[in-house]
Amino acid sequence: MRRVTARPTIATILACLGIFALQEIGSTVGIGSGAFALSVPLGHQPWTIVTSVYAHAGIAHLIANSVAVLVIGSLVARVTTPGRFHAFFITTGAIAGVIQVLVAVPFGGIAVLGASGSVFALLGYALVGNRASERALAWLALGRRARVGLLVLVAALLTAATAAPGVALVAHFAGFCLGAGAGRFRLLHVDAGS
Repeated sequence: MRRVTARPTIATILACLGIFALQEIGSTVGIGSGAFALSVPLGHQPWTIVTSVYAHAGIAHLIANSVAVLVIGSLVARVTTPGRFHAFFITTGAIAGVIQVLVAVPFGGIAVLGASGSVFALLGYALVGNRASERALAWLALGRRARVGLLVLVAALLTAATAAPGVALVAHFAGFCLGAGAGRFRLLHVDAGS
């Protein structure tokens, strides 16, 4: 019997919509996006380590990430459980966000929000954690260092492709690398034959 794969992606999109609704309601009563966005010092508003993953800067940002979660997340959801999917989404998004804000400190600091780090982690996992990628890399006969170098290059190219003002490029890069690392070891796979 096949698992229903859309549930974790739909639940994730609904969580993003719920947080976005709270952001909109909050803005009408004087609570800004800063209550949801991750920034330093990390301990100042610790809940933002999670809320920042689901919060978005606007409707276009929300729609773009939701479409990516639906498309890419559905591929990953096929090989894992809803619990593992959500834990992966939150953890990789939080780590990518923390890396982004820490890297930005010497440049004046920033606040970050959005699911992009998690989306890039899902993309990294989908690209690396499947048998087709394993076969392609085996066909290329690359050593371990060359494989890592190739993945870093892919991460850099995908990150560069999303470059625009205000985009959390470090979070994109970090998310992809986290996802690719997890995919390499197939951490989300629950079926031995997957």
